[in-house]
Amino acid sequence: MALKVLITDNVDPVCISLLEAEGIEADLQLKKTPEELKSLAAKADGWIIRSGTQITADLMDATSRLQVIGRAGVGVDNVDLTAATRRGILVINAPDGNTISTAEHSCAMLMALARRIPRANMSLAEGAWDRKSFKGSELYEKTLGVIGVGKIGRAVAARMQAFGMKILGFDPVMTRDAAERLGIELVSLDRLLAESDFITIHTPLNEATRGLLNAETLQQCKRGVCIVNCARGGIVEEQALLDALESGQVGGAALDVYSQEPPPPGLEELLRHPRVVATPHIAASTDEAQRKVAVQVTEQVIRALQGDPVQTPVNAMAIRMAGQREVQPYLDLAERLGQLAAQLTQESLRGVLLRCHGDVPERYMQVLSVAALKGLLGQWSSDPVNLISAPALAEEHGLTVDWQTSRAQGTYTNLIELVLRTETDDVRVAGTVFSAGDPRLVRIDGYELEVRLEGWLLLYRNEDRPGMIAAVGQILADAGINIGTLALGRNPAGAMAALTVDDELSPAVYARVASLPGVQDVHVVGFNKLSGV
Repeated sequence: MALKVLITDNVDPVCISLLEAEGIEADLQLKKTPEELKSLAAKADGWIIRSGTQITADLMDATSRLQVIGRAGVGVDNVDLTAATRRGILVINAPDGNTISTAEHSCAMLMALARRIPRANMSLAEGAWDRKSFKGSELYEKTLGVIGVGKIGRAVAARMQAFGMKILGFDPVMTRDAAERLGIELVSLDRLLAESDFITIHTPLNEATRGLLNAETLQQCKRGVCIVNCARGGIVEEQALLDALESGQVGGAALDVYSQEPPPPGLEELLRHPRVVATPHIAASTDEAQRKVAVQVTEQVIRALQGDPVQTPVNAMAIRMAGQREVQPYLDLAERLGQLAAQLTQESLRGVLLRCHGDVPERYMQVLSVAALKGLLGQWSSDPVNLISAPALAEEHGLTVDWQTSRAQGTYTNLIELVLRTETDDVRVAGTVFSAGDPRLVRIDGYELEVRLEGWLLLYRNEDRPGMIAAVGQILADAGINIGTLALGRNPAGAMAALTVDDELSPAVYARVASLPGVQDVHVVGFNKLSGV
C-alpha cells in the first residue's frame, strides 16, 4: 500500500512536489469538518498542517495508520501532544523557518518608527508637503534593549549592531559569557528599561511575561522610549501603552501582535495613534519563510515515514519514556521546579544543577534534568522548548547542566532539588512526589514548607512577628483575591510564606504587598500548563 500524507491547511506547493517525488501520495483536503477529518485521517500515514487544523485525541483515535504529524511552523499548540505521545505518533515542526522574516520585520518596524515613515507617506499621499511634522531619530549610537535573547532576539541584535546601536539584553536564562560573544551586554530588566532608547521584545507569552510592560514598568523606562513588539500580544498591556503614549513617557510603539486578534474595536484608539506603527501579525509572512517551513517539515515527514532519523522532533524523547509510567510524576515535578526557579531570579545564570535524593532512579537523571531545563527555558525563550530542544538551547545560552544523586534526605523518600547558579547567589528549590503523582514544593533556599505547584503562587519573606500574615491577607481580601492554601517556613533569618491564590495579582496589589513594613522578596509565580513533552 502506497504511503499517504494528509494536508489540511494551505501550505506552499513545494510540499506536494516533494512528497510526490518520493512516491508518496499527497491528499490535499481543506476546510473539512471534524467528522470528515476522522474519515480522512483513518487512511493517512502522515499529516501536515499549519495553524488552522486542530488535531485532537478524538481525531487520532480514528486512525491506526498515522505515524507522523508535521506542523509547518513553530508552535504546536493545535496538536494534542500528550495524546500523540501515548499513541506513538511522532510530532515534528519547523522551528527555524521564520526566524529571519520575523527578525527583519522587527528591524523594519523599528526603523519605520524611528523615522515616522508610515505617517509621512500617508501625509504625502493626501497631498501635503509637511516636512516639519515628521522629524525622526537616528539609530546610530542609540541603545537598543532586547528582551529575550533567543534566535530572533539575537538576529535582531546582529542587524542593529550594523547600524551602530549599543545592545543591552535581558534574558535570565542566558549566561553573561554567551551574551558577550554576541556583542550584547546582559543586564537586569530594570537597567534595560532605564537606559534603552528603543526596546524590542522576543519572548513567549506565559505567566512570567504576561503584562511585562505595564503601567509601572513603562514608568521605569527612559522618557520617550520607543517599543517594538513582534513577539506575542499580551506582553505589553495595551491600555497602559496608550496612556504612556498620551503622556509622552513612551515616544512611539510598533506593534505586530495584539492581546486579541483581530484587534477588537476597543483598540482603535491605540492603533490609530499618530506615534504607533501597526501591522496585522505579518512578521513571519514572507514567501521565503512559508517556503522554508514547508520544505523543512515535508522533508522531515518523508524521513520519518521512510524510517530515517528526523532533526526537529517535538516529542521523540517523550515517546521513549511513555511506556515508563512511573517516571511521569517526576518529569512533572522537575518541569514545575524549573518554572518556579526561573521566576525567582532575574540575574544572569552561570549553570544549573539537579540533585535527586532517595528513591528517584538514577536512570531518570538525564531526562529529569532536561525536564527541569524545559520548565526553566520555557519562561523566557522565544524558541520552541521541549525535551528535544532544551539541551541545545541551554548550550546556546551558555548554561552548564550537571546532575547528582544521593541517599534520601530528611523526611522525604524522594526529593528533587534544582539549583540555579547565578552571578551573585544560588536559587535553590526542592520538591517531592506525594501519592497519586501529586508534585509538591517542600523547600525554597533555607525554608521548609509544603505547597502544590499549580495555579498562582504568592511568595514572600517577612520578619517573623505577629500580624504579618493578616496584613497580606487583608490586602488580598480588599482586592477580591481568594487564598487557596497557606504554607509557612521559618528559620533564624525570618519567615517565608507561600500562598496559592485564585487570581493573578495586579501590579497595584503586588506593590501594596511589597510595600508592607517587614516584607521582602515578593514574587508572584504562575505555572504554565504542561505539554507532557
